[in-house]
Amino acid sequence: MKSIFFSVLFLCLSFGSIAQTQYEEISSIKLDETRQLKIQLPRNYESNVEKTYPVIVVLDGDYLFEPVAGNVDYYSYWEEMPEAIVVGINQVDTRDSDTYYDDVSYLPVDGGAAFFEFIGLELMPWLDEKYRTNQFRMVVGHDLTANFMNYYLMKSPALFQGYVSLSPDLAPEMETRLIARLGASEQKVFYYLATATEDIRVLRETIEPLNSQIKLVSNSNLKYYFDNFEGATHYSLVGRAIPKAIEEIFSIYRPISKKEYKEVLLKLDGSPYDYLVDKYTTVRQLFGLDDPMRVNDIVAVGKALQKKSKWEDMERLGQLARKQYPETMLGSYYLALSFEKSGEPKKAMRTYQNAYLLEEISFLTKDLMLDKADKIKADFGY
Repeated sequence: MKSIFFSVLFLCLSFGSIAQTQYEEISSIKLDETRQLKIQLPRNYESNVEKTYPVIVVLDGDYLFEPVAGNVDYYSYWEEMPEAIVVGINQVDTRDSDTYYDDVSYLPVDGGAAFFEFIGLELMPWLDEKYRTNQFRMVVGHDLTANFMNYYLMKSPALFQGYVSLSPDLAPEMETRLIARLGASEQKVFYYLATATEDIRVLRETIEPLNSQIKLVSNSNLKYYFDNFEGATHYSLVGRAIPKAIEEIFSIYRPISKKEYKEVLLKLDGSPYDYLVDKYTTVRQLFGLDDPMRVNDIVAVGKALQKKSKWEDMERLGQLARKQYPETMLGSYYLALSFEKSGEPKKAMRTYQNAYLLEEISFLTKDLMLDKADKIKADFGY
């Protein structure tokens, strides 16, 4: 009984740090009705008042919202993706009307045209005004809605940069139109497409040729990912595809892994320092985030520079680390190491000694800094 009491107490105390779903309604002139929304804000949205967030719009929000929102909360908790605002649009009674297209042009008309304009002209401006959003927007859809979201690529610039297409029920001519737009896009586009071996046969018969065609698209602005899940059905593939799509689309955001260190950093023709700077520049440009560089990423790059004996870049890393974490030993350590290996022992010794006054961080301790300084002093008789 006591353990149950403390479990409930813990849940109550930690409730404020849990991502919560709130229900909103938006009155639409385009749809001539009020549409229901589910919105999940990041865990620390209320406390991080200066921070802005990407937006993930989930079509078929009546059943797709929860698996998307749950994965976003989980992956962002572990810093595998940026925190994001997830918005589910309820279409339980309007799905056919919302995705309706003309039998001749195969473009949205009537309810489909109204829903298209509702998202672009009403929902997104409403979200931008009500919440702290930034420029990265992603959309998720399943069969009919996965086809519908492609229409946003037909406009330039496209409303969304990320597309998660789960077993799309493609309209006639969509393959041709989509290939043309992906090939001509002048903005970054992340496109994830999924089917499964037990998917609906008529859908697979269009999805597999589409995949073959997209693979042939030559456009540096396109990042394309495809999965064909063994043994999954039209419905079960959703649960496997959503985390995979998140991993792929937000891969640039993730911390540098052991695999990335071994297979990328150590094998680079260029400098690991430039790789680090480019990584965070891309994150800032794509996702509108200006978070400090992760300490572990700086440490990984420092190890790679040491293995490659790139001491000039080590000095640059030290200067960068000082700007990122000015109260800590991090920058001083890499500066001292670069001086030591570049034939400036006295300068290195003094930098190690001065680092003693700063805060410890990661593997860096006061004892380590003094030991480094004392060794140079003994070796060179200072």
